Amino acid sequence: MRDAYHEELDALTDQLVEMTRLVGSAISRASTALLDADLTLAESVIAADDAVDALRDELDARAMDLLARQQPVASDLRIIVTTLKMSGDLERMGDLARHVARSARRRYPESAVPAALRATIVEMGQVAERLVAKAGSVIASHDVEEALQIEKDDDEMDRLHRALFGDLLNVASPFSIETAIDVTLVSRYYERFADHAVSIARRVVFLVTGRQPRDLIEHV
Repeated sequence: MRDAYHEELDALTDQLVEMTRLVGSAISRASTALLDADLTLAESVIAADDAVDALRDELDARAMDLLARQQPVASDLRIIVTTLKMSGDLERMGDLARHVARSARRRYPESAVPAALRATIVEMGQVAERLVAKAGSVIASHDVEEALQIEKDDDEMDRLHRALFGDLLNVASPFSIETAIDVTLVSRYYERFADHAVSIARRVVFLVTGRQPRDLIEHV
């Protein structure tokens, strides 16, 4: 019975990793839809978010069932509690990818991103993809050092977010108010997406060590 119980715990981890795969695909395709003004792709991202939501609901139900049946303690309890929290982070990341896709749909047939800002948005999309891929890796491996590195990787997203704001606030900026609002929102979606990846990394650190990342990061 204990073997079956631990197989159920492992299945929770597998579902979390699958969520990272779905969310990574969503942010990649949403970025392409945004930059290429691809309405069909944007609609597919929006529709596919239902799969992320359904997986989160299934995962949370399984975790709550384990809590009720097994009454776990110590590390097993940490696994289930952090699983519930990480599924929430991933569900929100899926929502943010959907928001990016909706920005693409809203401005179709034009691109919501002007040519002068395209390179920065491309980079933000790439950083977002790397972060969610690393989040999946640390969920699967419980690698504390890699989890702590995600905190540092997020600095690049913050830098791009600030740079974009600088471009938009420049007094010589040629961008319309409508464009500035669109790009500001999109930049915020990417920045928040990265923040959730960091949140997942912190939860993995706590799961493995029982300590908060701020107590460990100075040693990495």
